[in-house]
Amino acid sequence: MPDIKTEDKTHHAGHRKRLRERFMQHGAEALADYELLEVILFPAKPIGDVKPMAKSLLKAFGSFGQVLLAEPSDLLKVEGVNEAAVVAIKTAKAAAERLLKEEIADRPVIKNWTQLLDYCRIHIGYNKNEEFHVLFLNSRLELIVDERQQKGTINHTPVYPREVVKRALELGAASVILVHNHPSGDVNPSKADIDVTKQIIDAARSLSIEVHDHVIIGGKKHFSFKSKGLI
Repeated sequence: MPDIKTEDKTHHAGHRKRLRERFMQHGAEALADYELLEVILFPAKPIGDVKPMAKSLLKAFGSFGQVLLAEPSDLLKVEGVNEAAVVAIKTAKAAAERLLKEEIADRPVIKNWTQLLDYCRIHIGYNKNEEFHVLFLNSRLELIVDERQQKGTINHTPVYPREVVKRALELGAASVILVHNHPSGDVNPSKADIDVTKQIIDAARSLSIEVHDHVIIGGKKHFSFKSKGLI
């Protein structure tokens, strides 16, 4: 009588081999979302079928992108997902984020606005708590560093204009772009958002540091203070 376990291992090994070959020959476009997710999950479960896990993740979060952006604690709630699977998923997200960051490095940020928004979106756009980041730029409008200034609650982040300006001086930044997220998805600025932006602009202006923009990110949406005439 054939060994069922051996047959299963052979079947799954063949399936993995075929997926890898299709990926190598034709790229990610040749794979369905659940198949690409399978490839990501292979290292997390060296033997066995990861297709059910991949499909469960897509069902739980709605899309491939949402799986990558999900919080580790939420990923672990999905049946079959363990720490190794979470690491594989978050590594894929980190790789995408790093690639986007490299695309905006060493070139004028203002001329690569779409890439900048994509980077901010994947970096903090889906976080459950607010974060306030400052992108410090040199005189050529190239990114020196992206730093998180504060992490807050689901609807508030304390921001200290003096600290923003002080850090800009330490880094020798000529200008800054302010970025924070709204976990609710509503990217319209609050009165507090508008007030703190004005305070940072005033503090920076006295030291010849320019505030190019303040961008609020919420999922796939964004709000630019500059494009709306608030800066």
